[in-house]
Amino acid sequence: MLQKPRGTRDFLPEEMEQRRSIEQRMREVARRWGYREVCTPDFEHLELFTMKSGEGIIQEMYVFEDKSGRKMTLRPEVTAAVLRMYVNEGRVIPKPIRWCYFADCFRYERPQKGRYRQFWQFGVELIGADTALADAEVIMLADDMLRSTGVTFDLHVGHLAPMKHILSGLDPGDQGLIMACLDKHDLEGLEAVLAARGLSHLAEPLAALSGCRSVDEVFEVTGDVPERTRIEETFGILDSQGVSYRPDFGIARGLDYYTGTVFEGFARNLGAENQILGGGAYRLAHLFGGEDVASCGFAIGFDRVMVSLGEVELPHESVVGVVCTPEARTRALQVARAFREAGIRAEVDLMQRGLSAQVAHAAKTAEFVVIVGKREVEAGTVTLKNLSTGEQKEMGLEDAIAGVAGHGHR
Repeated sequence: MLQKPRGTRDFLPEEMEQRRSIEQRMREVARRWGYREVCTPDFEHLELFTMKSGEGIIQEMYVFEDKSGRKMTLRPEVTAAVLRMYVNEGRVIPKPIRWCYFADCFRYERPQKGRYRQFWQFGVELIGADTALADAEVIMLADDMLRSTGVTFDLHVGHLAPMKHILSGLDPGDQGLIMACLDKHDLEGLEAVLAARGLSHLAEPLAALSGCRSVDEVFEVTGDVPERTRIEETFGILDSQGVSYRPDFGIARGLDYYTGTVFEGFARNLGAENQILGGGAYRLAHLFGGEDVASCGFAIGFDRVMVSLGEVELPHESVVGVVCTPEARTRALQVARAFREAGIRAEVDLMQRGLSAQVAHAAKTAEFVVIVGKREVEAGTVTLKNLSTGEQKEMGLEDAIAGVAGHGHR
């Protein structure tokens, strides 16, 4: 028996309905903020991602050659593809550009709970606005979107300028090693790297920066930096709007990618693998042949959100089983169509069962059965039976539809 590929999943109807329910909540939030959905190809030229992240990412990707020998890859993330699309299609669109996406991505890594080789991201990109308010809007949208799902989370917000100030003048390779330790919160590893390179004097300011819990504390550690006004304005907007977050200037993600504001979200009930959101301000378009344009965005790990939520309660929906005798089949199909046109889920027996067997089968999924036999056809009526109470009554089709609708979504 063939099995699904490792790191992938099959979703049965109930799980898909739960996923679509949460996805729709996120889409609605994005819509209210003015972010419109875009879609990029599932596969792109390999160069698109190596230009952004370096050759090292190749070992984590599904890379292949097409029939013309071009190196292609399944997308490992969506931001680069969206900015490539902006350069190709969107440079003449009035700015700022507010785009969002929901897409599956592919990475060849060790599968574990909440981490898969095929996974989904809900993301947002704000392109062409280089202001504190733009950064704050994206953070507030991320907060609003996560809250809409019902997940319990902690939001951390920082800025890379203070850390870059402390590390200024260092060799890029040394910066990378230091940032890797900070990103993993590996203090012992950090001390070892600093000691080996004669940089132990940086241990204290880096530790102090990571421990800062207010903007004022940050500048007590670093002194003034050119971005101070921008940082203070961004955090001031968040405070004025009552956003619940923790200042975290120890965020070290993507020093060579992000340019300023950075933020992360962590689910409270997922243990070690608890990051469900990551984002910040960046500049990518110039790498792909466009002008240098400020951007800010984030991606939500949709699968981890679903793991954090567990069972999702879906809106109640009444289901009708339409059962009939053989001579009433044509009328039964018309009845089923009328229920569907009224927005009610209706299922017809396809197995040529007897009437009592049809009712028994419908009772497995339906709350009501609508019986159509010779008498109902001649009278222009249907018999509506409530399977939970056993009550049944012959009535007109419109009355039956109204009766079921009264028990519908609630």
